[in-house]
Amino acid sequence: MTDDTAVQARHREIAVKHVLLKLIEYVEAKHPSLLDHVESSLDRLGDPAKDDSKDDEAVREIARKLIASTRREGAV
Repeated sequence: MTDDTAVQARHREIAVKHVLLKLIEYVEAKHPSLLDHVESSLDRLGDPAKDDSKDDEAVREIARKLIASTRREGAV
């Protein structure tokens, strides 16, 4: 990955994370069980990689952190 490609990927990740978390906060405010539902599905979440970089638990941990962050933001 080139430096420009890495920077663009980072910017895209930050933007997508922000939009997704704000969307989840909004829906959670109207349907308070959304985060519980998403959290209960994490055991089925996995990394689709087919090489040595595959790490299902790392993907789940990122999802757990996103859920926790959204819960904190929504509590404010």
